[in-house]
Amino acid sequence: MTELQRYLAEEVAEDHADGIITRREAMRRLGLLGISGVAATTLLKAGIAEAKGGHHHHKHPHGDAFREWAPAATEAITWSGPNGTLMGAWAEAEHKPKGGVLVIHENRGLNDHIREVAGRFAAVGFNALAIDLLSEEGGTGSFPDEAAVAAALAAVPPERFDQDMKSGITELKRRTRGAPLAAIGFCFGGGMVWRLLAAREPRLSAAAPFYGPFPEGGSLKGNKAAVLAVYGGLDTRVNATRDTAHQALHAAKLRHEILTFTEADHAFFNHTGARFNAPAAAEAWRRVVAWFDH
Repeated sequence: MTELQRYLAEEVAEDHADGIITRREAMRRLGLLGISGVAATTLLKAGIAEAKGGHHHHKHPHGDAFREWAPAATEAITWSGPNGTLMGAWAEAEHKPKGGVLVIHENRGLNDHIREVAGRFAAVGFNALAIDLLSEEGGTGSFPDEAAVAAALAAVPPERFDQDMKSGITELKRRTRGAPLAAIGFCFGGGMVWRLLAAREPRLSAAAPFYGPFPEGGSLKGNKAAVLAVYGGLDTRVNATRDTAHQALHAAKLRHEILTFTEADHAFFNHTGARFNAPAAAEAWRRVVAWFDH
């Protein structure tokens, strides 16, 4: 087996171990690479064993020349809110934080994807707090599925969300003393970021609502945040409020940018969803980090 053959064969084995392709498809692909029978079976078994064992990190002889990156781990935290105990996922930057970010979830609630977003911010130097807006109902995890989560969110008076998000900013500020604060949210959470600004939250220096509907009659006056509003060009439903958001930003004289990814749809940033658009998500992440870093 040549070096290139081995590399390509190991890619097939890895895809099989990760559940991306079936064993039958893996055997077919290995056969096309000239590997069949016992050798292919052995390779697939080795791939599964490696996957179960996890990825091993090896120390490099010249440590300063190498860097490794992964989302930081999050921990579950609670704090006292205006309507009871609030819950969230906390991710702390390794060194002195460049700022703090409040992360607001989609209508799926505080799930692993949103925890990962908080961890990604921590990995690039920001403390991050992902708030669970169903805390008073027992938290996202107390519901049987995403449909029940969405129904529970729909039943909550939006004014309570405003109060809870402001409490989240207070907790974030307490844990990130002296550093600038920002907020980001996706879908439902994007709309919540607009609501947070409309409820006047002058402690925010930056905000990034992702494809969030702008609240009817909302005014953004009384804020100081620089706003990066992110939209998907194919998301006609949410984009119907984009001009209203733009007018409100102008009226409030906030520094802002309206960023539309023309070939992306609603929820394009979520890599666990059907509308995930990898190039748009990568560029949006780069833009947001740069926006929050200034």
